[in-house]
Amino acid sequence: MSLLPVVNPYIVADTPEQARRRLRAILVGSAGNLIEWYDVYAYAAFALYFAPSFFPANDPVAQQLSAAIVFAAAFVIRPLGGVLFGWVADRYGRRRSLLFSVLLMCFGSLLIAISPTYAQVGVWATGILILARLLQGISQGGEYGASATYLAEMAHPARRGFYSGVWYTTLIGGQLLAVLVLLVLQKWVLSPVDLKAWGWRIPFAIGALLSVYALWMRRDMHETAHYTEAAQSAAPVSSIRHLLRHWRACLLVVGITIGGTSAFYTYTTYMQKFLKLSVGLDDTQVTMVVLGYLLVALILQPLYGALSDRIGRKAMLIWFGVMGVLFTYPLLSTLSQTKNPWLAFALICAAWLIVSGYTSITGIIKAELFPTSIRALGVGVPYALTVSLFGGTVDSVALSFKLAGHESWFYWYATACIFISLLVYLTMRDTLRHSRMEQHH
Repeated sequence: MSLLPVVNPYIVADTPEQARRRLRAILVGSAGNLIEWYDVYAYAAFALYFAPSFFPANDPVAQQLSAAIVFAAAFVIRPLGGVLFGWVADRYGRRRSLLFSVLLMCFGSLLIAISPTYAQVGVWATGILILARLLQGISQGGEYGASATYLAEMAHPARRGFYSGVWYTTLIGGQLLAVLVLLVLQKWVLSPVDLKAWGWRIPFAIGALLSVYALWMRRDMHETAHYTEAAQSAAPVSSIRHLLRHWRACLLVVGITIGGTSAFYTYTTYMQKFLKLSVGLDDTQVTMVVLGYLLVALILQPLYGALSDRIGRKAMLIWFGVMGVLFTYPLLSTLSQTKNPWLAFALICAAWLIVSGYTSITGIIKAELFPTSIRALGVGVPYALTVSLFGGTVDSVALSFKLAGHESWFYWYATACIFISLLVYLTMRDTLRHSRMEQHH
């Protein structure tokens, strides 16, 4: 594997003004991504407080498992969002798809914020929660493919890895924002009793307002030159049948994603529950540890992405795969046995040094596999299918093992997912050197 820098002498560098406009366009396009992940993590972070309002049970682990199953249900429907919004993005433009997806986010968050409780309307409360999460799942399934495609097409060709890392900071930033809201409510605004009674509604109301703000930001966003050129050269033909002609690339997206998505959700949505239920930290300690390691993860993304522009995407993926297979079990096993929040923070940061080899480039590497005319569908659909099976189910799988008294089995499960992807990483071509970004049809 060559570690020499990959530089195309024919690529002209941006002027400072061009770089500023490009970065602004990417951040505006990624705003919905931030809100999407704010919504996802708000559900995961506040599940400890709202689960009793929707799931009548005496066992906290059983309540959390019920909440995790609803969490996973939103991922089951994500492929529908990938198909719907991916088709809109490829047929009618990235901008239109991104506007519709963020509007749907608003409805899902607002519905949770105003939902009645089980004590008020019985099982209807659980049904409303499920409906809201399904709406969010459709939106999230469409947002990922469209925003990743927009990022890839707006980024400078020589710095797509770096901009992919920047794009991913908005994803982690959404989670960070949810944790900050949790911290403020926990420490300075509400008591634990008030949080469980009604305070859990506040973050979802904030999510609805943020969606409205993102919609306003996107009102004048520009369409990408790639889409415009592709539409001018031939009529858009995006469809599932068209996508299936690229079945090898679709399978590659699945293989690339299995290990990365399982690791990502292990160290984000599930980690809060793990620190509370397995490590035994109190609420404040959990929130501070999560806040700290998300800040570290946020800083790592553009650094790793920029490195991939120099040494290639494949080298970064192999780093993640090899280190993930070797250290996932030791890290989680050691973490479960410590009671020290500082040691817990250090162990999770070590995990992020590994996982960032995948997360920092996940947006760009999938886009580089498809031509412009099918890119949003190609990025969104196979990714959403894989995340629904191996990402959104992480909490349910881990809590099921814990409830059965075999928590360590989950550590092996997470390791096995990464091993499957490592086999793909070792055999695939480097998309930095074999990119289809400039191929329109």
